[in-house]
Amino acid sequence: MSSSESKPLVSSSDDAENFKRLKAYQPMAFFITFGGYFMAHFSRKCYSTIKQQLETDAGYSPLLLSEMDTVFMATYAAGNIINGKLGDTFDPTIVLAIGLFGSGTCLFLIAVAIWFDFHGLSAMLGNVFILAVYFLFGFFQATGGPVGTAVMGNWFCDAASIRKRGTIFGFWTCHQYCGDVTAALCTAWVLSAGWPYWSALVIPAATNIFWAVLTTRLIADPANVDIITPEVRIRKEKMEAKRKEAIEAGTAVEEDSGATPISYAGALAIPMVAQYAFAFGFFKLTNYVLFFWLPYFLGKTFDPVTANLIASLYSVGMMPGGIIVGYVSDFFGGRRAVVIGVFMSLLVVFLAVFARFSETGNLQPGALLFMLACMGILVGGPNNIITSAVAADLASHPSVRGNNKSLGTVTGLINGCGSITASLGLLAVGPLQNAFGWGSVWLYLIACTATGTALMGTKIYAELFAAPVDEAL
Repeated sequence: MSSSESKPLVSSSDDAENFKRLKAYQPMAFFITFGGYFMAHFSRKCYSTIKQQLETDAGYSPLLLSEMDTVFMATYAAGNIINGKLGDTFDPTIVLAIGLFGSGTCLFLIAVAIWFDFHGLSAMLGNVFILAVYFLFGFFQATGGPVGTAVMGNWFCDAASIRKRGTIFGFWTCHQYCGDVTAALCTAWVLSAGWPYWSALVIPAATNIFWAVLTTRLIADPANVDIITPEVRIRKEKMEAKRKEAIEAGTAVEEDSGATPISYAGALAIPMVAQYAFAFGFFKLTNYVLFFWLPYFLGKTFDPVTANLIASLYSVGMMPGGIIVGYVSDFFGGRRAVVIGVFMSLLVVFLAVFARFSETGNLQPGALLFMLACMGILVGGPNNIITSAVAADLASHPSVRGNNKSLGTVTGLINGCGSITASLGLLAVGPLQNAFGWGSVWLYLIACTATGTALMGTKIYAELFAAPVDEAL
């Protein structure tokens, strides 16, 4: 064997320099990707906060507003699957920037339709225009989750970050709640200042476009600036082994052209990806029902203002949920499925209380506030961690180690399949409530929660009776 063949890929001094440069850039990667997903929720929520004005002032019918939501959910679900793959195939920063630019442009086009009263000129053409724009809006909005997670995975790949992956991603997933809260405050400020209500669309449109420009300055992969990460080292070691085998066999030596994007079939072949995708769908369904229907349910007992204030405690609880699940799962050696299973089991208890007392009206405001805050933590934590830290864990499976072109596809599949499952499951809520009362809705959510947890059963068993995840990787 020649000296060149026996020479290590990097020296200890190179390792130290690579680590130093990696850690120096991590805050920037966190900040820009956090801001990108923040902007997505900022723009998404601003639209929903002016729905009343769109109906009363712009003349949009409740049917049209409902169709906009349906079109958005359909393209958002498909967009997650497609954009995750695009982020692994092309430059992730360009994909993220296009998503932000497209989101801002779509909001601006809706504002244009309001300014020139497209709906008043022709109801049919106005409706078609709005639905077409919102069709594209859903697709552009679906870039932040899978592609942003992939960029985060690229940079937070050192051993220290992997041990704290749950906590890091737990804080990172607060972006959606920060965006939602900012949207509500922005709309309240616009309306209280006497500005036209459509300004609540123009402001997020402008900030999304600004952030798109900023995102183009982001470096998507440490390898682009010659930082040798563990993933790159593993890939190079595999290529070196193949090169030696080729030399010994007298065949052509394969050149290292970098990591190749994983296929959808390859992503689904990773153990537990399919199970997590469907489990996430049932968990997301529970979240959607609580998010969309709680004010309606509470409105049976309380006045509308009180009902919305009480329901808001659920959303408040979701923000620390990801941090708590992430930290606890890190503390227990990366056993995220076990922690998620415990949280879902506790959620069943709270849902059972609602099932028992929902028709009697015996739930007091104080008890409701406590229960909904706890339920927000129990639902929000697993939902946030599955689409971030868990996806990163799955994309680090030994079968694909050394290939960092898999995380976007894995995250997109989990997000997209979850959204499809949740959207279909929502169709059952109205008929159940009308036919059998709210007790049946809570029992339905118990069944969904139990089904999602059961889909994770093999992973929970493996984590309980096998080596910790961070030791196995």
